[in-house]
Amino acid sequence: MTNEDRAVEGSLLLDDQLCFALYAAQRAVTAAYRPLLDDLGLTYPQYLVLLVLWERGETSVKELARALRLDYGTVSPLLKRLEGAGLVRRERAADDERSVLVTCTGHGEELRERAARVPGALLATTGFGAQEVARLRVELWKLTERADAAANLP
Repeated sequence: MTNEDRAVEGSLLLDDQLCFALYAAQRAVTAAYRPLLDDLGLTYPQYLVLLVLWERGETSVKELARALRLDYGTVSPLLKRLEGAGLVRRERAADDERSVLVTCTGHGEELRERAARVPGALLATTGFGAQEVARLRVELWKLTERADAAANLP
């Protein structure tokens, strides 16, 4: 019986679990990012916040949380630490005081140039080629979409 057959038949072996393979991969990739991000003075979640802001510019906390697939209670402390480091600024929207807008400071924008080397450095560290990563990313987004649908998530 192959590993694929066991997985289809509902194996309870740890190494046959898709969830465990994803968990182990996520931990390993995050660990591979750590030295690259340490050079920038960032944690992995802080890096993700900045990626969204660099891509979109000024963004509401609600939209930032949605983009990162995190809840407000998780995003808020991240923003507080980034604001304390002088990388982002939070302020209430002029037209809707319930909405908080986040934007990069000049220092946060300067960090963008140094961060531009991180994706290539990660590829070099892992030995994956750009095409392999692109193919894997497509499959992971497909899995995410199907799992969200199964969990009735938006």
